[in-house]
Amino acid sequence: MSQLDWFLRAQLKPRQLHLLVALDDLRHLGRVASRLHVSQPAVSLALAQLEKGLGFRLFDRNAKGVVPNSYGVCLIRQARAVLACLAQAHDELQALQSGFAGKVTVGALPAMTPGLLPRALAALKQAAPQTRAVVHEGSMEALLPELRRGAIDLIVGRLTQPEGSEDLGQEALYAGNNVVVVGRHHPLARREALTWADLLPYPWVLPPVGSLSREPLENALRRHGITPPEDAIETLSVHVITGYLQLSAALGLLAQPVARHYVRLGWLAQLPLTLPDPLRPIGMSWNRHQARAPALQTLMDCLRQAAAEHGEAA
Repeated sequence: MSQLDWFLRAQLKPRQLHLLVALDDLRHLGRVASRLHVSQPAVSLALAQLEKGLGFRLFDRNAKGVVPNSYGVCLIRQARAVLACLAQAHDELQALQSGFAGKVTVGALPAMTPGLLPRALAALKQAAPQTRAVVHEGSMEALLPELRRGAIDLIVGRLTQPEGSEDLGQEALYAGNNVVVVGRHHPLARREALTWADLLPYPWVLPPVGSLSREPLENALRRHGITPPEDAIETLSVHVITGYLQLSAALGLLAQPVARHYVRLGWLAQLPLTLPDPLRPIGMSWNRHQARAPALQTLMDCLRQAAAEHGEAA
């Protein structure tokens, strides 16, 4: 057995994995010492012992701190995966001790919190009443790092890329075409036929510049001879969009399933205009390096079922 095999199988400990992750996060021995509540010499000694046990250096030292080399990048990636699995085991065991059948943590983009995700969660609780579900709402930019480090199990929202990536699995649930919506008392709400020119007198609630929906909308407006409006507010918050549309004569943009939800509630009306297909479908994203617990697999099945039953399947 080689030194590397022996060390990985018999000597590598979780505290050393935590050290690697902290060094990667902070890139400075003093800050790592503060996070781990030890002295800086203790951090230096622990890193030196780890590198000696493995038989190669993991970090390059410079005036500003430490930077992982190719060996360090490889081991840090695996350390995060191992620690995520240990955290998952802890959560599942603790859930069992508390009388729950498991735990699943979901990251949800704001557009998913009405409609699809609540239906899937209701189905999950019906199928496994003792499952504990935790939902964190946020942007994809905020949620993806949490998914990669194992803090959340699944993201529900518009997919980042068609095929996923080496560490990211993805599955489309539905196309999620965008539609133009207004408050139910808007002057255009009861019109059965519209032209794009009919939109000219009204302000907008627009997706922020750089978001996936902004450029296709602006292209559609220009194609119909309309300059993108200056009288607008910018947000991706579904709560702000729906609330503002009910209080103003503004026009807004929502994914079709979300718009359908608020139309059914009688809050909004959808205008009879066709927008180009979205750049990315709506679906699920997960970490390929993290084992799927039964609770996660059940929730994924419930999401597929919820999308299919409400005519949204991709």
